[in-house]
This record gives sequence, C-alpha cells and structure tokens, in this order.
Amino acid sequence: MGSTSAHGENSNGEGFGRRDLIKRSAALGLIAVPTMSFLSACASGSDETTKGNESKVAVTKENPFGVAKGGKLDVVVFKGGFGDDYAKAWEAAFDKKWGTTSSHMSTQEITSKLQPRFNGGNPPDVVDDSGAQQIKLDVLAKGNQLADLTAVLDAPSIDDPTKKVRDTLVEGAYEQGLQGGKFVVLKYVYAVFGFWYSGKLFKEKGWTEPKTWDEFLAVCAKAKDAGIGGLAHQGKYPYYINVVIMDLIAKKGGLDAVKAIDNLEPNAFADNPAALAAVEAVYEIVEKGLLMPGTNGLTHTESQTAWNQYKAAFIPSGSWLENEQLKQTPEDFDMKFLPVPVLADSKLPFEAVRAGVDEPFIVPEKAANKAAGLEFLRSMLSREWSTIFAQQANSLTVVKDGVDPSVKLRPGTQSAVTALKAAGSNTFSYRYPDWYSEMGTELENASNELMAQRIQPKEWIKRAQAAVDKAAKDPSAKNNKRT
Repeated sequence: MGSTSAHGENSNGEGFGRRDLIKRSAALGLIAVPTMSFLSACASGSDETTKGNESKVAVTKENPFGVAKGGKLDVVVFKGGFGDDYAKAWEAAFDKKWGTTSSHMSTQEITSKLQPRFNGGNPPDVVDDSGAQQIKLDVLAKGNQLADLTAVLDAPSIDDPTKKVRDTLVEGAYEQGLQGGKFVVLKYVYAVFGFWYSGKLFKEKGWTEPKTWDEFLAVCAKAKDAGIGGLAHQGKYPYYINVVIMDLIAKKGGLDAVKAIDNLEPNAFADNPAALAAVEAVYEIVEKGLLMPGTNGLTHTESQTAWNQYKAAFIPSGSWLENEQLKQTPEDFDMKFLPVPVLADSKLPFEAVRAGVDEPFIVPEKAANKAAGLEFLRSMLSREWSTIFAQQANSLTVVKDGVDPSVKLRPGTQSAVTALKAAGSNTFSYRYPDWYSEMGTELENASNELMAQRIQPKEWIKRAQAAVDKAAKDPSAKNNKRT
C-alpha cells in the first residue's frame, strides 16, 4: 500500500494459493505497456433489463450490471507505492469500451478528501481506500456506506464467460473482503511483508542474511559499529514496526496465536508468552541503541530514503517498497527481501511470511453510477487489467494466472516472490486491522510508545489486551470469526 498496511488462506484455511500465484508470476523489469484491445466477453446474455443510471439497460453476460453507455465515472485512487498510472490506463480502457467519461483523482489524503463526500451522500463510484489516511473499512461498513460486491464475484469472467469471477481469484480474496459476513471490499494486490536490505551493503560488509532474531541483532550491532543504523523504521507511521511485532507473535505462537487475536480472545495477549517474547525482542533493538538515529520522528518515505542512502541495514515494509522508492534507490543497491527472523522455539519456521491480499477497492453504496463502479471492478479482475497493473505497479494481483508471462518483476519484488515460494504453505495474515480499526490503531500507538521508550513491554501487552477486550464488546464482533 505504501504508507499503511498495510496485509490469505491455503488448503488448510491459513495461507494463500501460492502455487497458482508462483506459476503465473514471471518476475517485473520495466517494459512499456503494450497496446491491448479490451477483452470483451462474447457470450450471449439474457433479455432481462435493469435501471442503469436513469434509463433501462439490457442486462447481458457482457453487461451484467446494466452499465449505461456514455455516462460518467468518478474514480479516486490512493497514490502510494503503486503510483496511479495503472488507474489512468484502466480508465482509458473503460471509457473506450463503454463510452463513459472518467474523472480521475489520486491522493494520499483519502479521509480529508472523501469523508465530506460520503457524509454528503455524493461519494465517488470507485475508491482505492488505502494509505495512512484511509477511511476505516469497518466504519464505512457499519454505516452501510459500502455496496455489496458479491454480484461482482458471481458475474461472468471477462476472460472466460463460462466461469464466474470468483473462480479466477487466488484463495483468500473472498475471505479478506468480508465485513460482518458480507463481501464489500475487493483487496486487489497480493503482498508480502517483512524486512528489506541492500545486497550491495551486505556484500561489502561481509554480513550474512540472518535467520534467527539473535543473528538479526548481531547484524544490527555490526552496523552500529560501522557507523550505520541497525534498523530504520517509519516512526510517524507505527503500522510498520507493529507488523514486525505481530509477525514475531505469529511465528513464535503459531496460527493459533493469530486466530486468538483476530477472534478477540480474553488471553490473546495477556498471559501469552509468545506475545511478550515478541514485544521484548523488538524492545531489545531500542534498548541496545540499534535504531537508526532519528527514525522515530520520520515518515515512511523519509526513513526509506535514509535506508536507500545506506544509513541503516534493515527496514520493515511490504512488497510495494521497491516501486515506492524507485527514484531514491541507487542502481546498484540490490534490494532484497527477508522474512522476519525467528525467536527461539518458534512454531513457524524462518521461511514463514505474512502474505495476503491488500489494497482495498470499494464501490460506495450511494455511488451515482454504481453499475459502472461494479463493472470497473469486474474489469480489474481481467487478465488484461491485471497485466497492466503488474507492468505499471510492479506487483502481483489476486487474479490467478492473471499476468502475461512477458511481464518481468523488478529484482527486489522478485526476491519477495521467491521468499513466498520458499514459504510454501507457511503463510499467515491478520484480519483485526480491517475488522477492528480502533483496536488496530491502539496497538500501533502502543508500539509507537514502545519504540520511544515511553512504555515497557509488559505495558504494551496490557494496552493490547485492553484494546482486544474493548473490541470484543462491539455487537458486530459476533459476525467476524476465524475458524
């Protein structure tokens, strides 16, 4: 996502369909977007009609939502690590097919720009509701502000009208879009989370990629001795360092620990040795002075740029990092991905990674052209649009086999894909940030206090459990459950 979560299921219900993903993920160097004609479905449809805008429009397999020709389409996207060139290409393709006139806005200030429009009943037709200033999805869902997207999943695939859209997506795409049991969010990007480092720096210093937390601290100490910060983190956005803490909990305590937190269990953090060990591990970085000086006061781009300038050995982020830092990264930097190293006696191996669908797209319930908004999302789930995204944004999507084999990922992102392949079925993801945004914010605030040494690990645990207990009192919590 770029400046926030930033965040699948396998056959056991826990990870994502990596085999399908790896099969199609040829890797992304940068090649120009080829000229492609928009893939149109060629099946004949029914004679049903529905209201599209103000006139009746025939509903067919090619036009399952009754989009009216020549209407207007209002699109707003978060301009973070993925940029917005992909969206402009999508809009041009959509306008060409449907005769619409698209308006495009890209911003990092989603809440300040769009909250007044939601409140006023005139929201956009399609929104990429992402970034640090995202309008919280659970808040929108509780306010009945999100259109039910189930119809998109049940519509014919543009690439193969004999299939439903839902059958073309990686596992977990459906589950991670649920709010209160209803599918209202399309998370479009398949992302991987962990640490990143410079292959060039490691080679020059003779450092080895750490697999255990003790080895990680040892490299950070060597960096400090060399006049370099051990860890840079995005201090003004504690989302990132919180990912590290939560990943350590997942690896130490296993998938049961993840489910306990998402299901708001009374001992999710309290009396949980894995949770305390994880928080103490991260706090050790602070206590030993292994943070890059000043990192607590930096934004995501400021800290990432300092890391690109070899001022720190490691930084935590998702697989959008390479694209976000294109202009700041030296050509010979050799960006590499590292799964979060493991604590002693961890239930999940070093190779395990947080992986899953991310970057939430929504169609507001009160969108002026809801039919076009739904069709836009269906088009996003076509091979053509998925390939455009891969080329322009250097990232995989939730569409199985959705990227043309000629597309090559850049080296850093490819290293994350390689790590995903090595993880196999050992992937995990959390649901609480979307289901309980207030709880997520409280955990991040506690992590911020921890990194600034204003609280100790046991106080972090106390605050985290209080946040869980508070979320559990919400009547809507009963509709969110991981099994």
